[in-house]
Amino acid sequence: MPGAPSGPRANLGEELLLASRLVDGGLRQNELSVPSIHCGACVARIERVLGILPGVERARVNLSTRRVSVAWRGEAPPLVETLNEAGFEAHLHATGAEEKDPAMGELVRALAVAGFAAGNIMMLSVGVWSGADAETRDIFHWLSAAIALPSLAYCGRVFFRSAWQAVRRGRTNMDVPISIGVLLAFGMSLYETVHHGPHAYFDAAISLLFFLLIGRTLDHVMRERARTAVKGLASLAARGAWVVEPDGARHYLAVDAIRPGMTLLLAAGDRVPVDARIVEGRSDLDVSLISGESLPRPVAPGTLLQAGTLNVTGPLTIEATAVARDSFLAEMTRMMEAAETGRAGYRRLADRAARLYAPVIHVTALATFIGWMVATDDLHRAVTIAIAVLIITCPCALGLAVPMVQVMAARRLFERGIMIKGSGALERLAEADHVVFDKTGTLTKGVPDLADRGVIDPDLLGIAAAMAAHSNHPYAQAIAAEGRAREARTVVLTDLVEQAGAGLEGRMGDVVYRLGRPDWTRTGDTGPGVALSANGRLLCSFRLRDELRPGAREAVAALVAKGLSVEILSGDHQEAVQRVAASLNLPWRAAVSPAEKVAHIAALTAGGAKVLMVGDGLNDAPALAAAHVSMATASAADVGRNAADIVFLHDDLTAIPEAIWTAGGAGTLIRQNFALAVAYNALAVPVAVLGYVTPLIAAIAMSASSILVIANALRLGKRPNRGNIGTLPEAPQTPALEAGR
Repeated sequence: MPGAPSGPRANLGEELLLASRLVDGGLRQNELSVPSIHCGACVARIERVLGILPGVERARVNLSTRRVSVAWRGEAPPLVETLNEAGFEAHLHATGAEEKDPAMGELVRALAVAGFAAGNIMMLSVGVWSGADAETRDIFHWLSAAIALPSLAYCGRVFFRSAWQAVRRGRTNMDVPISIGVLLAFGMSLYETVHHGPHAYFDAAISLLFFLLIGRTLDHVMRERARTAVKGLASLAARGAWVVEPDGARHYLAVDAIRPGMTLLLAAGDRVPVDARIVEGRSDLDVSLISGESLPRPVAPGTLLQAGTLNVTGPLTIEATAVARDSFLAEMTRMMEAAETGRAGYRRLADRAARLYAPVIHVTALATFIGWMVATDDLHRAVTIAIAVLIITCPCALGLAVPMVQVMAARRLFERGIMIKGSGALERLAEADHVVFDKTGTLTKGVPDLADRGVIDPDLLGIAAAMAAHSNHPYAQAIAAEGRAREARTVVLTDLVEQAGAGLEGRMGDVVYRLGRPDWTRTGDTGPGVALSANGRLLCSFRLRDELRPGAREAVAALVAKGLSVEILSGDHQEAVQRVAASLNLPWRAAVSPAEKVAHIAALTAGGAKVLMVGDGLNDAPALAAAHVSMATASAADVGRNAADIVFLHDDLTAIPEAIWTAGGAGTLIRQNFALAVAYNALAVPVAVLGYVTPLIAAIAMSASSILVIANALRLGKRPNRGNIGTLPEAPQTPALEAGR
């Protein structure tokens, strides 16, 4: 058909579509691997060329993983082709695949060759410096050139390749001034050697590469070290599973080939490959990845399993409910990596500065060369000083100032079970000055429990448990669980029906039993809890409680100690909210609708507050989206997790003040890194322009500035004392808080 795509382009478009995942109403997302990304200028260029493609809504680059996340709708855009035309080799990233890092091997080999060559040339230079005669000096220079030329070609390609890709497409990056400086130093030395000149800088040119490669290699190593949390997640992914076909045949299938509805066999000791549901078998599961708890959790048919959890004791037959790229483990990995890809304010500032740096460097070096030529008429000296200026002003430190801190912050938070969905959330979290908590499922566990165990008559408990077993209401489930735990006498009721919002009714002979709201089970009573009545006569009442989450007291104390305003905003009834608020000594509002929550947050925002909303339910999603920054529990509804900026996986609420501490510490370190980068250039540029720095010293100084910025970012990895997140006073045993509805 005319105009229809065909050949390789059609295949690429189809492959892109198949590899994409649906993220929101027609919006699809692809992950592309782009190994040649290495600086802020690359990031800006890639996001710009992809962002203008028809259908592309956003493109975000992850500098550490060298991957690009692209969201698009409609017809599949030519993502790979566009990147190739822009000078960046790209291919589709295979989720869950173990990627080797060829860049690291290339850097180590180039560093070894440069070190060997620099050492040998330096020894030859010692002979020249020691006063060798002209003929011996020329021989040593030629020997140095013979060693330097292949070393320059092999070791310098790390920088030359990147610089050439940029220049041939009319742009620049930080490797352009480096390449110009190294080539000028070698070319000037070769000129001197051919013309029997007394000066040659082969040792400086190769030593320059050596020190530049040290900086680049350390940068790479430290990025990998900072990303060990993400690598740890990848190690939890199963490589495949045994699949059972409808005819009973079994075969092993790679995890990426597993589709929803497939029946899988999971042996003891295996990790769950994809999100799934147990069809047959009982076992214990290590879910420490999700809950932080070290004790195994018993599971049975019907239990939902999440990818990455470990089957401990018995074999299970499970049914896949999601593909690998949509599993819980893949979602966690994406959230970890998203912390580096957001276009936060600091990141945008650093990227803009890095883009402007290269042309400024070139102009400065050219002006320096012209100035020294006019002042001294000494070509050799003018070129040497211009080379030093090119090298010493490389913006490596500035380019690393933000992403290294973001990677360290993401790693630190992950260790506490906190997942950041974008680097901008870190900045907003550090700005928060008012915290709004939902109650049920956030400050409390959200799972009711009987407060009067052992008090209820066993016979009455047996009747209530038999009725409650037929309802999914949390209160009914708590009563049924108590009946099973106490092995209450089993009774049989007839005509059992459930009245929505009221309770359960059943018959035993001529007696009509009701279990539910007190005002429904017997006339004239409106108290809290659940009542059991017979023919309208009260038999007993069940008081239920909703325990505080672990660390709730400490978290609130830490937030208040940091000077934040804290309040409770809940849709639950007044008595239940009041009991929680009194226990935590917090102001509160009860029976608040989702719209009223949003309106309250809007009013706080209009008053100048930076609101952190912490919630978990479906009804919290609008408030989470409306807040300046938001957190949700991993147990929250999907829409709640999607609306939140931050998700914490463990039950302990002290994760909240620690997240705020980490965000504040990250902001401080980023500002320090900016100050270090600016101070370095403010000092280094004038010194280099005035001729006090050789190209070799310039290379050492430039590498040292990058290492200093990286080392400063790594300070965030140190765990603070508890006092650093606020005063956490000793609290009595967390009380059980009665709840009623």
